[in-house]
Order: sequence, then C-alpha cells, then structure tokens
Amino acid sequence: MIGGMTLPLSPDELLTTTRSVRKRLDLDRPVPIELVRECLEVALQAPTGSNEQGWHWIVVTDADRRRAIGDYYKQSYDRYRAVRNERIATLSAERQVVRSRVASSADHLAERMGDVPVLVLGCLTVAELPAGNQAGLWGSLLPAAWSYQLAARARGLGSAWTTLHLAYEKEIGELLGIPQNVRQGVLLPTAYYTGETFRPAPREPLDTVLHLDSW
Repeated sequence: MIGGMTLPLSPDELLTTTRSVRKRLDLDRPVPIELVRECLEVALQAPTGSNEQGWHWIVVTDADRRRAIGDYYKQSYDRYRAVRNERIATLSAERQVVRSRVASSADHLAERMGDVPVLVLGCLTVAELPAGNQAGLWGSLLPAAWSYQLAARARGLGSAWTTLHLAYEKEIGELLGIPQNVRQGVLLPTAYYTGETFRPAPREPLDTVLHLDSW
C-alpha cells in the first residue's frame, strides 16, 4: 500500500509543474528509502509492451558508488558541454538567454551529481538491441521513469532526467554488478527540492508542432 503524504496537486498541475530539478536539489537532506520505494511502486503501474514488465531499478545511496557515478557523469558532460555551447551560440539572442539559463543549471548538476543523496537508474532486460528504431523497446521503460518523477514531485522530491551517463554504461554496470543483458535507460538523481515556485514552462505554441491528418 502506498501511504506517504502527497501534495494537493490536481492531475494537470502535477503534469505541468514537474520540472527537471538541478540547482534546487537539497544535497544535505537525507531521503528516506521508503519514500523512494513509494515512488517506484507508482512507477510499476506504468504500461509495458505485452505487459512484460522487464524493468529493473537500481537505487544507489552508497556514497562511494554515488561519487563514482558522478565522476563518470562529469566526464561525459564535459564533452557534451563543448558541443552544446557551440549550438547555443548559433541561436537568437532571446533563445540564448533561455538556453544559457538551462545550461547553467545543468552545469551545476554535473559538478554535484555524486553528492545527490539518491541516484535511481531505470534499466530494461534486453536480449539484443535492435539496429533500427528502438521506440518499441524503450517505450516499456520510459513511461515508468516519468511516473517515478511525477510521484517524486507529489512527495516533495525533485529529480532530473538524464542519459549522459550512458557513455559509461559498461563501467557503471560493472560498478553496480548489473548483468550484461540488462541495459540502462535513464538516470534520475533524486533529492528533496527547495522552494515552491514550480510552474508550467514556456513552450512553443501547439500549432507549430501539430499536424492533422498529414504533415
């Protein structure tokens, strides 16, 4: 039974105010493992192809392992940052302001990833990765990871969706003893968040991306 206290959020409010939390993660406040378990219980209600439920969830709280994952993440992020900054420089002045703010937040998390009290890895049992479109495969994991983030938000926890650690998937897998037929899909750093100013984010108008009947 899921018995934790949740915030009084409507479904639409929960869906539109669950943000990637990076600078506002409270790195000094311990997160009860039972709270993480509650969020994962919610995540397990997400759909999977043929109801196979081939997911696995690695919850890392050990300080040394968190620090090691943080080091791998930082190495991957440093390479990503150089490419990202080049892209930002090509944007309009208005878009540069927005992207630079997000970039600053991501930079902060990369520096402190190993200090986040809980790191959750969403994984999937995979016989062999297909060569073509993999949407049918990862569609059996990613909805559950998003459900985890929603459940965390409702319980006063913040998280951020990232996959940059996958550049070191093999090394992290060995660190955590993950079998070779279990592939990592997402890393969700989790901590209590500070502040209460979560609100819907600016988005491009729907009609710029909506296609009715054809492109």
